[in-house]
Amino acid sequence: MQDIDDLLEGLQRSGNILAALVGSIPDDKRHLRRGQGFWTIAEHTSHLAQVQPMLLERLQRLRDEARPVFVPYIPGADEVEAETPPPMAMDAALAQFDNYRAKQVDLLRRLAHGAWDKRGRHPEYDDYSLYILARHILMHDFWHMYRMEELWLTRSDYLTELH
Repeated sequence: MQDIDDLLEGLQRSGNILAALVGSIPDDKRHLRRGQGFWTIAEHTSHLAQVQPMLLERLQRLRDEARPVFVPYIPGADEVEAETPPPMAMDAALAQFDNYRAKQVDLLRRLAHGAWDKRGRHPEYDDYSLYILARHILMHDFWHMYRMEELWLTRSDYLTELH
């Protein structure tokens, strides 16, 4: 856990990177569906905004509860939930992302060093701690941003098909 300062800096900066990426993509490309089962760039952006409240709640629970138990979040797995994220206006999505990310970073910066090792249980993972979740949030951001750039710039023959 020697990289906590780096994680905090990455979490704090990812909103700026996301906004610059989205801002560089022409609007018609943001809403282009590249194939069946592919999310649009706008849907990836909306998803990143929409999961931030849930991630903040998980951080709070790990901070406050002795050993919280979490339920997996799998988009589209619920019968009532659509297979793609509900669309948001890009400005609103970026603002929501920034708002919740600031709260997450503030929570993490206020933690005592020992709190980073607090553990919970999550059926998807062999280990789940506050530190692991913070790192996971950052990697989740960049996975979606990579996918957005791929959907924007990659020629169809080279586009990664996810299963």
